[in-house]
Amino acid sequence: MKIVFNERTNQRIDKYLASIQIEELYSRSKIDKLIFENHIKVNQASVKKSYILQLGDVIEIFIPSSEDLSLIPEDIPLEIAFEDNDLVIINKPAGLTVHPAPGNTHGTLVNALLFHFRGKLSTGNDPCRPGIVHRLDKDTSGLILVAKNDRVHSLLSTMFQQRKIDKFYKAITAGIPKEPESTIETFIERSKTNRKKMMVSNSGKTAITHYKIETFFDFFSIVEIKLETGRTHQIRVHFSHINCPILGDSTYSSIKRTLNYIPSNFHKKTKNLLENHLKRQALHAFKLVFIHPISEKKICIEIPLPDDILYALNWLNQNFG
Repeated sequence: MKIVFNERTNQRIDKYLASIQIEELYSRSKIDKLIFENHIKVNQASVKKSYILQLGDVIEIFIPSSEDLSLIPEDIPLEIAFEDNDLVIINKPAGLTVHPAPGNTHGTLVNALLFHFRGKLSTGNDPCRPGIVHRLDKDTSGLILVAKNDRVHSLLSTMFQQRKIDKFYKAITAGIPKEPESTIETFIERSKTNRKKMMVSNSGKTAITHYKIETFFDFFSIVEIKLETGRTHQIRVHFSHINCPILGDSTYSSIKRTLNYIPSNFHKKTKNLLENHLKRQALHAFKLVFIHPISEKKICIEIPLPDDILYALNWLNQNFG
């Protein structure tokens, strides 16, 4: 993968890489090892961990695989929301991981893409992620863009960096945000105590989430969300931060925390909902809006909510409507 250093303040490469949100760079010792073994280069040259990055430096990162990640096409059904010669937009179901990783080499979106679009995917900067321009969490459903060739992959990546692709989500929150429409802006970085989680902090990367409440019940709300930045777990971290966690999110909330929002006479029904019907975070990427990088036509794709979130909405109407 490649990263262009665009910070105005010069930084040591090891400290900079530790501050950004790349899952594979999970510790300072891992970063130091990769630099020492020349798996991290700047402007195609080997550097020391004390190297001071300057504006415009191109960082190249190669993560050696600890096990065989050979990609196998798999006949996994895909719902295509849009397709042309250059790109495809998939409606990813909840539970489907986007790309293979050590310990999880099968049953991913990439395996499905290789089967359905054999020979028609970009190579990008990572051979284990053909076609993948951006990601959704495993248990977040909705629209994801896939590039069919390297030119479009590069153009779409630049558009994401320049915030020219609008991503909209719908979510159910436990608790009601104080403002009916607002922006959450914080810094987000990887948790120092749990490397699988992110957290709001005084450092890290700027994260900006816009939201508006569509409707609310006594103890829950339905919100529409527009991402300005795309940090790892951004929506889930931000709404947990304002004490309105995404319903069903077991990483940044819990059933116990959800029950704290509602009267005790609804506890049994709520536990049943979360244990038997909504078994993941109620978060759905329902709309993408952008200018097609080749045709220059406006693309606006919108999809309905999936069955488990619709079930939760009906449940809210029946119990609190």
